[in-house]
Order: sequence, then C-alpha cells, then structure tokens
Amino acid sequence: MIEEKIIVGAGTEFPLNGKLTLPENLEKPVPAVVFVHGSGSSNMDEKVMKLTPFKDLANGLAAHGIASVRYDKRSFAHGRKMLKKGSLTVREEVIEDAVLASEMLKNDPRIDPEKVFIIGHSMGAMLAPRIDAEGGNFRGLILLAGTLDTLEEVLFRQLEEMKNGKSKIMSWIASAQDKKFRKSFANLYELSDEEAKKIPYAGGVDLYYFKEMGLHPAKEYLEKTEKPVLVMQGSRDLQVSTEKDFMEYKKLFGERENFSFRLYEGLNHCFVPAIYDDISKATKEFSKERHIGENVIADIAGWILKNC
Repeated sequence: MIEEKIIVGAGTEFPLNGKLTLPENLEKPVPAVVFVHGSGSSNMDEKVMKLTPFKDLANGLAAHGIASVRYDKRSFAHGRKMLKKGSLTVREEVIEDAVLASEMLKNDPRIDPEKVFIIGHSMGAMLAPRIDAEGGNFRGLILLAGTLDTLEEVLFRQLEEMKNGKSKIMSWIASAQDKKFRKSFANLYELSDEEAKKIPYAGGVDLYYFKEMGLHPAKEYLEKTEKPVLVMQGSRDLQVSTEKDFMEYKKLFGERENFSFRLYEGLNHCFVPAIYDDISKATKEFSKERHIGENVIADIAGWILKNC
C-alpha cells in the first residue's frame, strides 16, 4: 500500500488535508473511490471515538487493487470560518469537496478516470446520489448505512428511540429536545428560504440546512439512475433501522438489475461488531477499538471490480 498526502481544494477558500491511498506495484491505471462522511465534523478517517471506518476501508481496498481518496470534512477543518459566511447547506459542507475529490482522481494518470466510484456513509450515503448528479459523475454508488428519509425524520426517529431507552436521564433529555425540535420544524417546507434561515437549530446551523437538503431527496436521484448501486447495512445499526431503512431500499429498488444489497449480521453503524442495542449508549458503543472485517471489504471490492 502507498499513501500520499494531498490537498483537496488546493487554491480554494477551503483547502482540505487528505490522503490518496494506492495499491502497491501499479502496472496500469486502477479503479478508485471517493469517501464521503456522515453528519457532524470528522477527520479524513471519519474517526468516531476509537473507530476509523474510512481508514479501514482505504487500507483494505488497496489490498484488492483499488485506490481511494479521503479528506477532512470542511466543517472539521474550517467550521468557524464557514459559520461566519452565513447560512450553511450540504452543498458547501459536503458536495463541493466530493466533486473536487472526484476530479482530482480522474486527473491522476495512475487512476482509470472511467472507474471512479463514490462510497457514502450515513448522511454521506443520503447525499451520494445527489453528488453524483451534481458533478461527481461516478461509475457507481456504494451506500453504507444510509436512509431514504429526510435528515429531520432521522433526527426525530433517533430521539424517539432515546426516549424509550433504558437511561432515564437520556430519556428526559430526548423528550425535551423532541418537543423543542418538533415545534421548530413545524411547517418547515412551507417556510420561505429567508424564514428558515432565521430559525436556529444547533451549533450555528439553521433550519435552511434541513430544508435545502430535504428538497433534494436521494430517492428521486436513485429512481433516475441506471448506474450500479450497492446498498449495505449492519443488522444492529442503532442510527438507521434494518426494518425501516434497508428494507425500504429493497422495497423500492429490489427489482432493479442495477441495485445490489448486503446486510451484515451483528454489525453496527460503522460496520464493526456491535456491543449494545441501546442508542443512548452510542458513546460506549464507539469507544472500544474495532476494525471493519475483511468480509465487508471483500464484498465492496468484488462489487467494484465487477462493475468496472
């Protein structure tokens, strides 16, 4: 494996540190992937406590002859600067940089420009179809632990689960947040853009962030695409649901020849063995070091090579 330090968006207002991971013994241009983070601010490894999903996948895929680019999320590297510029959307936070990473790979002579894929995790999986349509122009899409719901629907579902969890303190906090957010989000799509920008959510983000993303649902992009799509999820994922999310993908797209599905027994949101079944213990769930298994990596690699 070869790793090179790179800058995604070099020369722009928001340069991002990243890494290009390449297979050893390059004899011809190879397939590659761009990694797209989940929600929140995270580094190039998508580090969550002791877990590093993107680093695991990059190293594992390189062993199968597949290159990758991963980079710090813009909100991780330039969070304060972004908030000073005003209302934030996923276009500035995620989409623009993923398109730049795609272009970087396609311009590298060691990469086959016709074989660049996107791997989106969690919210990244929700955005991957839009990124593809708005300039990414990938060979295929890999959706890890995604959902066809809107971001606010996921938020309310998670709060509901926390309200019904075993922790009385977390249940009380979730109940208060649920009440507050439901009031704030009422009639979200009836608000004008300017009205939505005036209603705060948290951390400097306003409701326009949710409205803008919700007006570009993944379902509509996936209904139109003829590109190969791989949908993957762990059976013990506490952030999205096997019954609600994974099965919804299968219900809508299970008959489409360009869609493939993989469900992994016992794995959590980061595709490592789950420990807990209570979302209120998410901190403990991610605080023990584990790594993505070869079975998951081999499935992704095999699917990519099959669809090159």
